[in-house]
Amino acid sequence: MVISWTNLGSRPSKEIVCGYCNAHLQSEKGYDGKHKPTGKHVSLYYCHKCGRLNYFDENGEQFPGPIIGDEVLDVTDETVSKLYAESRKCCSTNSYTGSVLCSRKLLMNIAVSKGAKEGLSFAEYVKFLSDKNYVPPGGEEWVDHIRQKGNEATHEIIIMKKEDAEELIIFLEMLLKFIYEFPNRMKRKILPQ
Repeated sequence: MVISWTNLGSRPSKEIVCGYCNAHLQSEKGYDGKHKPTGKHVSLYYCHKCGRLNYFDENGEQFPGPIIGDEVLDVTDETVSKLYAESRKCCSTNSYTGSVLCSRKLLMNIAVSKGAKEGLSFAEYVKFLSDKNYVPPGGEEWVDHIRQKGNEATHEIIIMKKEDAEELIIFLEMLLKFIYEFPNRMKRKILPQ
């Protein structure tokens, strides 16, 4: 489908969350577009922070969408860090099943990074995290929820929804902060560099 772009520059201000850098901003720069031959209107809004353009389709849906969850500092295992980022990015491209699968795999990688043996069953990884107090009080249901959603995404013929992926990312963000960021933040405070 061909799009005719016009009106580079000033345009009606729009509040956006950049799908590339996650900056919250009001943007007034970009382009208006019209699909040929349907005549449907689309737009591109410029991010003042990273300089990229965010596409909004005729229904106002943004591509890529905002990245769910926040960055987590001090994750000492590169694979854990990469899987968390991948799960978040999957959501921004509407790849919710991929995000859920990454979230499930992330739990296994967290366990291994904290001393669990490789090649265990998923249930054994969950038990390891719980037994070693890496799961906060009341978090066992969340870990089990990730297991259930991961099993659905892996073993059933269904597509995960946005809500499924988002809730797993939000829990994993909290878990990663609990395991990596908060302990290291206190170490930096106690032992200044």
